[in-house]
Amino acid sequence: MSKTNNFVFWGLYIVAWLIFVGLCIEAGGLLVNFFFSLYNPEFVQNLYQKLDLTEMYNDSRLTFFGVYSFILIISILKACLFYTVIKLMHTMDLSKPFSNFVATQILQISYFTLSIGILSHIARQLVENLMHHGFVPDNLNQFWADSQAFILMGAVIYIIATIFKKGVDIQNENDLTV
Repeated sequence: MSKTNNFVFWGLYIVAWLIFVGLCIEAGGLLVNFFFSLYNPEFVQNLYQKLDLTEMYNDSRLTFFGVYSFILIISILKACLFYTVIKLMHTMDLSKPFSNFVATQILQISYFTLSIGILSHIARQLVENLMHHGFVPDNLNQFWADSQAFILMGAVIYIIATIFKKGVDIQNENDLTV
């Protein structure tokens, strides 16, 4: 592998770490925000993203827990996705990339991505339905605005994982015949 490709790979590795740390901070902030909204709701406007859903909590607790569950699950899944990317990049041998570990990790990345997309789409449809009944404020669309992109990306990564799995099979077959 050339020196430029190695430099780009390690640069992307650092970017993946930065994104992972940012997503962990976001998920942790939303989790803290959730507990403060249950036990000390007047302090929520001072917290992360000022996600104040106390009106929704007072109107319907089921709606509050449902919407907040979607927000938390999606943010945690995004952090898990980038943890898997980091784990893949850290242990992958670039001189021999077709291994069972790489194929499994790429398949897991596709599952995380597809899950994020599908849950985001369901949450967006649910919130649009709840908006008609006056339950949900407008500031929630930031959490699932990119659902179609995640679904499409999950499908593409799944195809790449299938190609990698076939590459692993071919490489193992060639190793046995030599």
